[in-house]
Amino acid sequence: MSKTIFNTRLKEIKAKYVELISKRNKSLFCDNGVYNRYEFPVLTRNHIPLHWRFDLNEDVNPYLMERIGFNATFNAGAIKLNDKYVLVVRVEGNDRKSFFAVAESRNGIEGFEFWDKPIVMPQTDKPDTNVYDMRLTQHDDGWIYGVFCTERKDQNAHKGDTSSAVAAAGIARTKDLITWERLPDLISSTGQQRNVVLFPHLVDSQYAFYTRPQDGFIDTGDGGGIGFGLSKTIENAEVNEEVIVDAKTYHTIYEVKNGLGPAPIRTEKGWLQLAHGVRNTAAGLRYTLYAFLTDLDKPWVVTHRPHGYLIAPFKDERVGDVSNVVFSNGWIADDDGKLFIYYASSDTRMHVATTTIDQLVDYCINSPQDQLYSHLSVQSINQLVDRNKDYMHLLK
Repeated sequence: MSKTIFNTRLKEIKAKYVELISKRNKSLFCDNGVYNRYEFPVLTRNHIPLHWRFDLNEDVNPYLMERIGFNATFNAGAIKLNDKYVLVVRVEGNDRKSFFAVAESRNGIEGFEFWDKPIVMPQTDKPDTNVYDMRLTQHDDGWIYGVFCTERKDQNAHKGDTSSAVAAAGIARTKDLITWERLPDLISSTGQQRNVVLFPHLVDSQYAFYTRPQDGFIDTGDGGGIGFGLSKTIENAEVNEEVIVDAKTYHTIYEVKNGLGPAPIRTEKGWLQLAHGVRNTAAGLRYTLYAFLTDLDKPWVVTHRPHGYLIAPFKDERVGDVSNVVFSNGWIADDDGKLFIYYASSDTRMHVATTTIDQLVDYCINSPQDQLYSHLSVQSINQLVDRNKDYMHLLK
């Protein structure tokens, strides 16, 4: 009887997995003209390889039960490597522990498959309780760097507090995404650090980081927003002074906190940046994505910042482990200017949106900036209406 169960289940599980990774993904029309979403997520928990989940030895698993369960695949760093679109994914098990694993696709929008094993991340003298949200930077020095959040228990928490944690920026480097060298965590004088991104070039002969200083593990407190600082070395990275690049601001999409997403992309008009912004609502925190440009020579100086969000949770994206959230820490720019934005929805699954560098730069430069007051928002709308007076016939 058990042999029949094992074989029947194995056949069905294999068929569903093959169907999933073979599914074609269709671009959806988007009326904003800035980017296109796609019909299906590019990665879900069901994309996890079967040999990670099931003991395939019938003698010890006659009912073919799942031995190791997985909850989510999200918040992936991204890089083009060996002509493949490669994601370093945050995979979360049913035990709540996150780790990194590599998935690749031939075209960047479908057919993502995980490599044979997850990444083995070396430890520092203070082992990570949890790691997640890796930003990848292909640096001028020849290394691929992964900067990620490392979480450890707060040793100063009062007795009985089993949830307080301390966040820091972990740093590792690799040449192939297989073998990783772990470096000491970033030292910062401004409190805990999350959402840290390594700039791809040296600035004043120093390594440059975008940071997000915060007072606590969750709340930013006095942390002013997205920061920028320099370190003399990467082997023992230490940022002693940070300037605020993009400040959290009252009654905006980033009034509670914000943080940079992937490493910026150089364009003729400036450094193209993608970030997440968080505001509070009656239903809890809402995460959206927004874009902006910084100066080519001074990448900590914002030159153009369109009003509002670029991508917000939409339809099924709003539902998941942490609802009403989109988050991105990875994008890939092709040589022809096509841009793949990889974003997670509700801490559950990975999606892709596609656009071009030219489109996103145009969006940044020619969209109005948030004027911070309702009557000024109306003013911006009326200015557009007035400019359109000679073109209203196009809408008839």
